[in-house]
Amino acid sequence: MQKFGILLFQYRKWVVGIWLFFIVILGYFALHLPSVLSGNGFEYRGQYNLTRQVLERNFNQPKSTIILLFEKEKSASSSDFHTFINQTFNRIDGFDQAKQIITPSPQNGMMKGNFAYGLITFDKKSESLSEEITELKKMLHNRDGFTVTLTGEPLIVKDLNSASQEDLAKAEMIGLPIALIVLILAFGGLVAAALPLVIGVVSILTTMGIVYFFSYKLDLTIFILNIVPMIGLALSIDFALLFINRYKEEIKTNSILIAIKITVATAGRSIIFSALCVFIGLSGLWFIQIDIFQNVALGGMTVVFLSALCALTFLPALLALLGKNINKFSFVQLSDQKNNLWHRFAELVMRRPVIMSASALIILLIGLSPVKQMTLAIPGTDSLPPNYPSRIALETFKDQFEAKDRRDEKKVTIVLQSVGEMAKKTNLEQAIHVIQQLERDKLVSYVDSPFSVTGMEGADQFVQLTTYGDQDKVAPLLEHYIRENKMRLDVFLKADGHSSKARQWVSDWSKKDLGMKASFGGSIKFEQEIFSEIIKKTPYGLLLIVVSTLIILMAAFRSVLIPLKAILMNILSLGCTFGIVVWIFQLGHFGIRPVNIGLILPVFVFTLVFGLSMDYEVFLISRIQEHYLETGNNSLATIEGLTKTSKIITSAAAIMIVVTGAFAFTGVMPIKQLGVGIAVAIFIDATIVRMVLVPALMKLLGDWNWWFFGLKNTQEIKHRKKPA
Repeated sequence: MQKFGILLFQYRKWVVGIWLFFIVILGYFALHLPSVLSGNGFEYRGQYNLTRQVLERNFNQPKSTIILLFEKEKSASSSDFHTFINQTFNRIDGFDQAKQIITPSPQNGMMKGNFAYGLITFDKKSESLSEEITELKKMLHNRDGFTVTLTGEPLIVKDLNSASQEDLAKAEMIGLPIALIVLILAFGGLVAAALPLVIGVVSILTTMGIVYFFSYKLDLTIFILNIVPMIGLALSIDFALLFINRYKEEIKTNSILIAIKITVATAGRSIIFSALCVFIGLSGLWFIQIDIFQNVALGGMTVVFLSALCALTFLPALLALLGKNINKFSFVQLSDQKNNLWHRFAELVMRRPVIMSASALIILLIGLSPVKQMTLAIPGTDSLPPNYPSRIALETFKDQFEAKDRRDEKKVTIVLQSVGEMAKKTNLEQAIHVIQQLERDKLVSYVDSPFSVTGMEGADQFVQLTTYGDQDKVAPLLEHYIRENKMRLDVFLKADGHSSKARQWVSDWSKKDLGMKASFGGSIKFEQEIFSEIIKKTPYGLLLIVVSTLIILMAAFRSVLIPLKAILMNILSLGCTFGIVVWIFQLGHFGIRPVNIGLILPVFVFTLVFGLSMDYEVFLISRIQEHYLETGNNSLATIEGLTKTSKIITSAAAIMIVVTGAFAFTGVMPIKQLGVGIAVAIFIDATIVRMVLVPALMKLLGDWNWWFFGLKNTQEIKHRKKPA
């Protein structure tokens, strides 16, 4: 690392020049990233997707549908309302991108009181309809007393993309200025304070430029636009803060070359271990074969790598060019560490380790208690801010035109597949047997099938109807329910469609031998597959994170107890975080309307924060280890390490809280919850855990902290132990 530091100093201009070249090139592609993002990322290539493809291919089900919701004022006449609707559809009659345009009529239940709706179906996925939506909006015109609003999944997807971009801009407007103030207070000067922000922006810009190219192979979720900057800005500022702080210490007594060499060898080493922890934490998401988790894993690991690379190359090169000008424009006088608040606080913690550790544990356990009430849900329409017209229109549509029991949400679609034509008597008898099995299930309300619609109970009657009945009436029936060797059934459950009971039902029936091939679809099957994949694969990711972190920290500190303590304290502080998030969002405090916790939150917060919080562990323990190897005195080393890192850890945590917490003021609910969750987790970790629990336990365990399978750290101690 020292040789690397010398090389960076010697070729500082070349390093800066190369970085500037890549910033310009990748910055161009970063600006185009929003154009290739789509969907909420909850795509899983399982049975639900296969069934949907069969329904689209064989049963003429559209890939996506846009709803036109019409509304009139109470004082407006019904005849004028009909005229307004007809004029609207006349304008879009030539819209040839549509698969089908369905106009409202009282007979088909599409008109009700002051409301009506029409449908436009497409053979393209919702996330691919941006241009069509723009064109349709130009064709729609409201007039006095009458309005028409586009809604449905394609509009929600498009608006989520817009909301995500607005949220990113809003979070940056809130976070960056406050982060700059914190940096000025930490470093006392404008030049030193500006550098971490520069490193943060460069890391994000280059990452988003690289992520753009991932779109050629992957479907990228719109949430990546928020998550990559959230991780990148916080992490890269953390790295820069640590690096610059050490450089400012070294430049007081050394030349620029020596200062760079020592800083790269000490702070640079800490950054490598920190980045490894975060990188591995995010890689745990790769086990979950759902697009949003894969996206965040790939984008997150990329931004971690580039943040570390930028902090280890671009930043030292800039500091080598600046030299002692790093202290220019200083206007805040920093106090001497030995006499400041942090030193006194460190001594206080070390004097009363039992009381301090017990108090910290009690606080964490109290915060943990609401976790048992956590209810997880897949983000849906409620992810969009409530003021968006597409969300308002969709909620109005559901209130006006869907049954109060929301029966469509309780529907499971089953496609039966036979050997030979389904309309044969033997195959129909098999299908009837399957239907009878379903109807006997206590959780099934009823089964919608070609037999229930026609009133035919036996295969013979049905064959006669399809053979000798009125073909004008029979053809639409067959088109909807029977195609070649396939039959469609719609099973309606008594349980709530979003309940674990409904998910368990579809999981159990998907595994049963029904006597003929069957595939399951519908929103309940979709949710069941998503939940099952996360529950099944998450333990593998967690095991990788825990074991890898343990090995990395053991290698970094030549200790067994320090890594074990770090992992256990991380798990405890994250449990406390989840409890607080449940208390805020699900139980509805601080003026927030109660809402279920997004399914992504526990997995994302754990994988992100488990790695991010290791930053502080590495920063603190690295400094303690330095002093321990010099003095051999564990207590003195802990006080000195805590004194020298407390301010920088607090500043880093404050910046990370500001950067991630700024997303709490945004409108997209999963991102709001994620921002709050990460901010709370970092606050708990940097204060209760890192500043109190860690040093208290270091004091209580004494030299046992440095036990490493019989290989004593004391072999490296340069001096004899000094008395405490």
